[in-house]
Amino acid sequence: MSSLASTSNNLLPASLDGKHAICVCIDRGGTFSDCVGVFPVEPSAEFPSGERTVVVKLLSEDPEHYPDAPREGIRRILEIATGKRHPRSQPLDTSNIKFIRMGTTVATNALLERKGEPCALVITRGFHDLLRIGNQTRPRIFDLSIAKPDVLYKEVVSVDERVTLVGYTMNPRPDRTGDKHSETAVLGKSGEYVDVLSVPDWDVVRCDLQKVYDSGIRSVAICLMHSYTFTAHEETVGRIARDIGFTHITLSSDLVPMIKIVPRAHSATADAYLTPVIRRYVDGFSSGFDGGIADLRVDFMQSDGGLAPVDHFSGLRAILSGPAAGVVGYAVTSYSMDERVPVIGFDMGGTSTDVSRFDGRLEHVFETTTAGVTVQAPQLDINTVAAGGGSRLFFRNGLMAVGPESAGAHPGPACYRKGGPLAVTDANLLLGRLRAEHFPNIFGDSEDQPLDLEKTRELFAGLTERINVEMQSERVSLGQAHCDKSIEQVALGFLQVANEAMCRPIRALTEARGHDVQRHALACFGGAGGQHACAVAANLGIRRVFVHRLASVLSAHGLGLAEVVHEEQAPSADVYSANALASLLLRLDKLAATCKEKLGEQGFGDSQIKIERFFNMRYDGTDTAMMVPEPANDGSFVSQFEAMHLQEFGFVHHGRDVVVDDLRVRAMGTLAETEYGHVYAELQNLAKRHIAVPGDHCAFVEHVPVYFQTGHQDTAIYRLDDLASGDVISGPSIVLNRNSTILVEPGWTATVTSDQLVLDRADASLGIAPSTKLGGQLSVTELDPIQLSVFAHRFMSIAEQMGRTLEKTSVSTNIKERLDFSCALFDQLGNLVANAPHIPVHLGSMSHAVKYQLERFSGDLSEGDVIMANHPQAGGSHLPDITIITPVFKDGRIIFFVASRGHHADIGGILPGSMPPTSRELYQEGASTMGVKIVRKGKLQESEIKRVLLDEPARYPECSGTRNYRDVLSDLKAQVAANHRGIGLVHHLCAEYGLDVVQAYMSHIQRTAEAAVRSLLKETRKGNGAAQLKGHDFMDDGSKINLCVEIDEDGSALFDFSGTSPEVYSNINAPPSVTYSAIIYCLRCMVQNELPLNQGCLAPVKVVIPKDTLLFPSATAAVVGGNVLTSQRLCDVILSAFGAAAASQGCMNNLTFGVPSAEEDGKRYDGWGYYETIAGGHGAGPTWNGQSGVHTHMTNTRITDPEIFERRYPVILHQFSLRTDTGGNGAHRGGDGCIREIEFLEAMSVSLLTERRVFSPPGLEGGQNGACGINLWKRHMPDKKEEFHVLNLGGKNTVFARPKDRIVVMTPGGGGYGHV
Repeated sequence: MSSLASTSNNLLPASLDGKHAICVCIDRGGTFSDCVGVFPVEPSAEFPSGERTVVVKLLSEDPEHYPDAPREGIRRILEIATGKRHPRSQPLDTSNIKFIRMGTTVATNALLERKGEPCALVITRGFHDLLRIGNQTRPRIFDLSIAKPDVLYKEVVSVDERVTLVGYTMNPRPDRTGDKHSETAVLGKSGEYVDVLSVPDWDVVRCDLQKVYDSGIRSVAICLMHSYTFTAHEETVGRIARDIGFTHITLSSDLVPMIKIVPRAHSATADAYLTPVIRRYVDGFSSGFDGGIADLRVDFMQSDGGLAPVDHFSGLRAILSGPAAGVVGYAVTSYSMDERVPVIGFDMGGTSTDVSRFDGRLEHVFETTTAGVTVQAPQLDINTVAAGGGSRLFFRNGLMAVGPESAGAHPGPACYRKGGPLAVTDANLLLGRLRAEHFPNIFGDSEDQPLDLEKTRELFAGLTERINVEMQSERVSLGQAHCDKSIEQVALGFLQVANEAMCRPIRALTEARGHDVQRHALACFGGAGGQHACAVAANLGIRRVFVHRLASVLSAHGLGLAEVVHEEQAPSADVYSANALASLLLRLDKLAATCKEKLGEQGFGDSQIKIERFFNMRYDGTDTAMMVPEPANDGSFVSQFEAMHLQEFGFVHHGRDVVVDDLRVRAMGTLAETEYGHVYAELQNLAKRHIAVPGDHCAFVEHVPVYFQTGHQDTAIYRLDDLASGDVISGPSIVLNRNSTILVEPGWTATVTSDQLVLDRADASLGIAPSTKLGGQLSVTELDPIQLSVFAHRFMSIAEQMGRTLEKTSVSTNIKERLDFSCALFDQLGNLVANAPHIPVHLGSMSHAVKYQLERFSGDLSEGDVIMANHPQAGGSHLPDITIITPVFKDGRIIFFVASRGHHADIGGILPGSMPPTSRELYQEGASTMGVKIVRKGKLQESEIKRVLLDEPARYPECSGTRNYRDVLSDLKAQVAANHRGIGLVHHLCAEYGLDVVQAYMSHIQRTAEAAVRSLLKETRKGNGAAQLKGHDFMDDGSKINLCVEIDEDGSALFDFSGTSPEVYSNINAPPSVTYSAIIYCLRCMVQNELPLNQGCLAPVKVVIPKDTLLFPSATAAVVGGNVLTSQRLCDVILSAFGAAAASQGCMNNLTFGVPSAEEDGKRYDGWGYYETIAGGHGAGPTWNGQSGVHTHMTNTRITDPEIFERRYPVILHQFSLRTDTGGNGAHRGGDGCIREIEFLEAMSVSLLTERRVFSPPGLEGGQNGACGINLWKRHMPDKKEEFHVLNLGGKNTVFARPKDRIVVMTPGGGGYGHV
């Protein structure tokens, strides 16, 4: 081979040639592949450690020049290290390679783009559509078209087999293991007994699989009900598939032996879909090397932050392969085990930003959703926000928005010379933070041109002109003076909006989990992060930022610092106790031994293996499990669990059993002891030299003007490679790294260490950056589009964090797991400012509740008071939805309100669950209050709570108070805590900007929403050619909802419900607040693009609802169905009047069952109840087909996983599938409804509260109607010829089901749109 130009002291020494001395780490990303090579050289002044690191960055796809980017990177590293050519035409010589470690987005991209291996899913009969339904929620509540990613499998095989668990956890009487001596009971791997109800006909299974094989499919995923504990049926299906010739077979029981069939089946399918793609990629990669590749150590990064040998690497574990390596990189380089300052990872790339947290232990999550696929597998807790260098810039509805759309790599931002749109990168370029003259000239047709600053300037000028014109019009209407924004001010504004968007997930990772964000450091990496690090840190109050010298390739660098990991996991169902602990620890010992054996087979000795052991623990009766590490010094697992629970959720359940769901062992093999965060020790001992005169330093390049908040500032540029350890530079300055640009903002300093650039806040103030703090600089009345957009994020963030607090601190299934709650922020008059996207039926009604209490307690509200209300006349929806309202005081006066509304499991009345289908009077539905202070000046008034929830309801005939006071009280306290969290955030915002500014922008945002709705109404009037819209529909009892909408030229509208039927003597009456909720929801859905939901949406609207009608009932009228049924019909009527969409299922399909408390032999046994809503068909629209099996319009609650359902209650779920062909036909078809068939194993009351069982969901514009729903009671008849006597229950009924009876709920389809 010929030599390459180089000096001998930077080459691999000749004595090591062919001795496997070069370490290679590669992060293959979607756009670029980063390759890092490390090899020994002769010690010198340039390489005093005797080790050289080289970086190669190249396009991940460039078929004209090379077939495989990682292999090309290795080829270049070998040439640099040896000084010899390695022709592309020849296999790569492996004799100099010590190991190859790789992180890859191959699996991620295949998942996102749906380009995986065609595969089949084998699943228990009755559940063939389970993954299509999922948890039945829709991704975006205001998206009328409901876009959901498709499933991964191509074919489904239903196996006629069934097992179920013996006993149920909600049973207060017998032991949870049930009858151990049952003839059909089998002990499962979790310790639970399993009843085998039916065994498959294996010849039928073989025939069905053969048909799949003959169709060309070679990969199969197998997931059967309860296979996490009973694996025999799955294993037999797997053997048959192997005999037939399937080349890839995934058993869910092998892959993830954890309860919950939905994520387990998703996981198995993802593995079958992705692993063959990974195998093909690995085979192709390996084919370019000589025969020595077989003996070479090649490891791939898994999503959990550990390496796996190439032959153990699977698609399921590869989804976060690239980002995981970055977490390891910053964790090892930026965290000190001595200082113990937790670190936030901030990885900003081209299309998105990943944020994570490290506090000495990698934080894992075990159920995540990526590209619409929910998987069970240990993954690092990485949160992604759609804001990156390529995120597009928009001005819509008076707001500046960044993303989620991205310019991508092609065409890329406008400055890439490919005709792309404005993006974040363009804003940085325009402001001088990114320098075209110091960026590679790789653009244009000839790929030799610089970034196009002029094109960026041209497009910003056009956008700025449009913003100025719109804002001038708005300011004139407000009587305000107008001052045009410059293009620099606009560009900086977009960066501030992007920074605020990136702060939201960081706050979720820290503050929302009980961690003080200001006590963290920020580790910034990724190609675009260095330009935003100071501003993001300052927004969060963080005072130190680490930027590694290899920040642009930190994921590749992290691969070299990672450990090889092997994990073993086993299911459990033991209640934690001293007796159970011994056997649990023995099982951990066996798992640990297996892990050691597996790592030993890879060449690791015992001294090189570290073991971590975990119990996955939860409180009995909840689904929220926590992976608890084994405590040191023989500490208690349960004490550790309680401490973690208190940190995460703010409370512990004293006296409640703790269940161990899973046992997990994580073994890590390492060849060298990991040294964490030596940067801290280096900083303490560093001799610092402040660069007073930049021009005198050898690293200085030039001074350039860079735009900051106060205007252009003269900014020094330095080259990082020429800065020495100990150099300290002051902001503003720019530091050029080889593949990235780092901005040191005014008020910051940058200290150079051997490996890092350490940015520190130089000013004394905390929390607000000089470049972003605008309080006091803004006119109280001045409307600024930049700050309008920032405040939209901040207000929404308050509501979101309130929601996270409520979800964490609540205890009931309804709130904690089904997420049936909403949180909101209101102005001092009770007008809605921000409502997080929780439950739509709560949206408009909560403002009515706040305003009612403001009037009710006028002059009688003090700081520390908290109000509870749920009465329909007081802005309530239905009685189980209890609203907790807290005024926010400053200097003795109310400045805001915060409120939370949650659906409580039982508040009394005539039936458990407080959702009686046959109620006629309000008192039959449970406790009600027009408003009562449950906290007075900070002191809880539990006597008042008991009076309202226990004593008052029990005074009525056949009624009781709440049947679960303890949980209801706990959830009320959680709502109070959520409000308290909101108050703290409001005060922080006011301290940051000033109360006058905050309240001014609260009003500005409401006017922005008003303008957007007015624009919609004007366009509707123009498009329809008429000022009047009409719609009507009927409830199943014949009651009519009638609507006439009159739209004026100014965009105001009258919604007149005259002609609606009178109040009915049943429970489908809906209070006016529900009608307002439906209106504000529908208007928001019809407004294109993002819009803050607030009271401004209703400002152009006048609503007329005649009293004593279905939509304005009297104070004593029953309303439980109005909230969950009539609200849905209202949406159908409104959307039909506007011609926006055909009718959806028009129902929430409410099902409740349970048993009351009882006394037996002088002992009292608690009762229990269950409540669910069931998905159905979604209405089609002008450009979309309806979705099947999804919640629509006024609800979006989750449904319980089938395996959890059967573990917790005495039921068997025989079917949960789509109801084929029930969506209306049309140019666009409506979505199909669902079938849910439940067998009851004990006697209990069952109630159904449903609609659309008589009048079908109408199509629109010639589209056909969706099918009506049907509710059936299949009464078991053991002594009759027919097994069941089938009865139609109608839409609303309560029955007493006996053992082996079944209820079948068939939900309605959605209407079609347009003529076929």
